[in-house]
Amino acid sequence: MLSNADNERLTRVGPGTPMGTLLRRYWLPALLAEEVPERDGPPVRVRLLGEDLVAFRDSDGVVGLISAYCPHRRAPMFFGRNEECGLRCVYHGWKFDRDGACVDMPSEPPDSLFKTKVKIEAYPTWEGGGMIWAYLGPPELRPAAPDHELVRTTPGHRYVSKSYQECNWLQALEGGVDPTHATIMHNGNIGDRSFLNDYDKLVAELNLERTDYGFTYTGIRPRGQHTWVRGYHWIMPSFHMRARVEGNFGRPKVHDEIPTIDGHIWIPIDDEKTWVYNFGYSHDPAQELSREQAHIIETRLGRGDYLDKNYVSRLNKSNDYGIDRQRQKTQSMTGIEGINTQDLALQEGMGAIVDRSKEHLGTTDRAIITLRQVLLQALDTLESGGTPPAIDPATYRNVRSIDRMVEKTLDWRQATKADFVARF
Repeated sequence: MLSNADNERLTRVGPGTPMGTLLRRYWLPALLAEEVPERDGPPVRVRLLGEDLVAFRDSDGVVGLISAYCPHRRAPMFFGRNEECGLRCVYHGWKFDRDGACVDMPSEPPDSLFKTKVKIEAYPTWEGGGMIWAYLGPPELRPAAPDHELVRTTPGHRYVSKSYQECNWLQALEGGVDPTHATIMHNGNIGDRSFLNDYDKLVAELNLERTDYGFTYTGIRPRGQHTWVRGYHWIMPSFHMRARVEGNFGRPKVHDEIPTIDGHIWIPIDDEKTWVYNFGYSHDPAQELSREQAHIIETRLGRGDYLDKNYVSRLNKSNDYGIDRQRQKTQSMTGIEGINTQDLALQEGMGAIVDRSKEHLGTTDRAIITLRQVLLQALDTLESGGTPPAIDPATYRNVRSIDRMVEKTLDWRQATKADFVARF
């Protein structure tokens, strides 16, 4: 369990909070590239780490990210005109470029220097991996751009989406790195539930190692003459990756689905709401991921057709996530369709922010405990003037996850060593 004080440190993300200050040291996804598809197109509202912003793709094709409110009279910039490399407030015509400089002020005399003294708050952006990333921290400490294997893939090799989650970012992230819940909560073929009595099948031997970027952990499960090895990475502050091979652990193979590396990035909208960026990319640089394959994966996980135009799940707390109690009796542990929808139901159902002082963690919660320790240590490091983990992209650029069956007679570490290395 955590103290209330530490829970507050880890969950509050607004300006000036410990976690808010830490998260602002990283490049974070602010929106999908598909949300600002055209030059001089409509602006888009963005709320990130408790700040209200507006994004727009300017005439040069670069995305600007500025305050949601004009510094003149605080009019909403969402209604602005995106034109000639700037966003013009329609209230009095003040226009700002993507760097926040006021480039036109028609309501002032032509010889006035007032516009040179006015700026709108603006944050740098970087486009990669189908996402627009933003840096909200001190300009002098801005790190190099993200270099995940994901961002080095081509559009033909990957899919990226996002979905809305109505709870604090940390409980969503903790749900992602929890290695034990998958074989229980996400089991869709429970039969007579006898699997609940087989500890060796339910609970993996967990090999967890701290790294310069966070930690890596590998679940080891016996499967007859083989060992099922599934390796994950958590990269600070909230990037989680895994691999998926159809057929492993009895997964059905659909439409010649190819092996993928996939995962999530959990980004706080504010203290009580989260954007979940979902990604997957082909395991093999020589094999692109078809749109049909991506759509099938997305839909099965509970995204795809389940999301409305605002990236909000149609299965949500207002309809109890579509739970089917009869299906729960005979087929699946939850009776809820879609892996991510199941996560959504449990994580949102904990409340907006979990009171972790009331928890009772067990032997299978090592990844959760380590996650919190790393985050708290990162806060301590930052507050003492040090550099948090994974600021330098070189610490994580060569990692990838694995999902493999290894012959039982082999040392799984040696047998899978090359598979943990990025190929893009």
